[in-house]
Amino acid sequence: MHTVLEALLATTGEAADRPAFADAELALSRRQFANAAVNLAHQLENMPDVIGILMPNGVRWGVAAVATAMAGKVLVPLPTFFTREQIAHVVADAGIGLILTDAAPPQGSPNATPPMLLVTIDDLQPADVRLRPGFSVVTYTSGSTGTPKGVRLGSRQIGWSARALAKASGATSGDRHLSLLPLSLLLEMISAIFVPLVVEGATFFDRDMAEAVGRGRAGSLAAAFERHHPTTAVLVPQLLKVWAAELAATSQRAPSSLRFVAVGGAPVPLAVAETAIRLGIPVYEGYGLSECCSVVALNRPEQRVPGTVGQPLDDLSVTLDDGEIVVAGPSVTNGYLGRPDHQGAWRTGDLGQFDADGNLTILGRKDNLIVTSYGRNVSPEWVETILLNDQRLMLACLSGGAEAPLTALLIPAPYAEKAVLDISNEELTEQVARLTASLPVYARPERVVALSLIGTKTAGLLTDNGRVRRAAVTAFLKTSAPVAV
Repeated sequence: MHTVLEALLATTGEAADRPAFADAELALSRRQFANAAVNLAHQLENMPDVIGILMPNGVRWGVAAVATAMAGKVLVPLPTFFTREQIAHVVADAGIGLILTDAAPPQGSPNATPPMLLVTIDDLQPADVRLRPGFSVVTYTSGSTGTPKGVRLGSRQIGWSARALAKASGATSGDRHLSLLPLSLLLEMISAIFVPLVVEGATFFDRDMAEAVGRGRAGSLAAAFERHHPTTAVLVPQLLKVWAAELAATSQRAPSSLRFVAVGGAPVPLAVAETAIRLGIPVYEGYGLSECCSVVALNRPEQRVPGTVGQPLDDLSVTLDDGEIVVAGPSVTNGYLGRPDHQGAWRTGDLGQFDADGNLTILGRKDNLIVTSYGRNVSPEWVETILLNDQRLMLACLSGGAEAPLTALLIPAPYAEKAVLDISNEELTEQVARLTASLPVYARPERVVALSLIGTKTAGLLTDNGRVRRAAVTAFLKTSAPVAV
């Protein structure tokens, strides 16, 4: 990581004065950004070792992250979409002694918090700084249980991942990244802050969109891309589907400036990716997890293989053990916070397979496997990805097992609720049958339940950032009135 920071500090001439990081209120050149980070790093030198960042996306978030790295502190991103209870848990669990913010007090902060320091960009004068060792990141995800767990990643993992992603995506100094995902997500922090630092590129932080995404709401994606004309972005499949639907509804195409849109976090339905590509969105599917610094495999420019997540990043060893993906190499975590250090390869818990050219296909979570009453193993993600080829669906969840029939919970996008929820049982049955006709009979849903997004949230079936709680769905479906297929 020190090499990334040293390159930032050593930038001179025209490169130092080019636009680097901007949001709706603030724009800084690479030189100005470096000076702002250095001055904040000086303030942090005698501050507590563990520092949280609790603020929406923006230039100040980037300055805070880089300053924390320069000062050799432990950085703990605090998602603004976490509940009060979750934030309080992270603060206590990580031992956070200081929170960096851009407003006081930030909405959602717990009642009793550590001291808060307001990040300002008033002083842009150059100053000397000594890069201190010790920088690391503890990243939390809400998880399916709602109780966050901290993943420890050191300076080596973060720096290596930034360089590896820059190489795999073909990043250059001419890139303009549009940041739409919350920076508290490790992948976005690396892609929007550290990759541009590596290649001397630029980033625009769309604060409002990132806040909406963090809370499971998003719209006007097409307008955001048309407004900024970026070259790169990172999306989850749900956002890709929303964007493609917006373009199709208005007979538009994605900006020609785009060259690389990475999509990950969940399987990308084949029909969604194909539709997006026809509309000019250069989709590159990838796979990763926080425990391996977010990215393990990625489709490369000119090497995209539909239906796969591409080949592993250079210098990573990715193997299969009884179908489970096992990763070894420089991005593997140091372990979970409060637990013994991790050594060696990381068993991901994900199932996968390689094609003859070394491209990886993700089959689902090992612990999500459903064993039917006929003794057949069904990966729910396999079936759900097929169901999500229906552009109207925002989420799908398959449940069932030896004592319950396979049941699909369908959650339509808000704009398509009437089309999905108001049709007859017979029509819904026929649509699901058509969608899953390519599946073997044992993997096809036997029953279907359609529920609005509001109804899903009211029933407690989603995490705060919009992921399905599988155990809650299973319990819900036992008492629901499903539509027989």
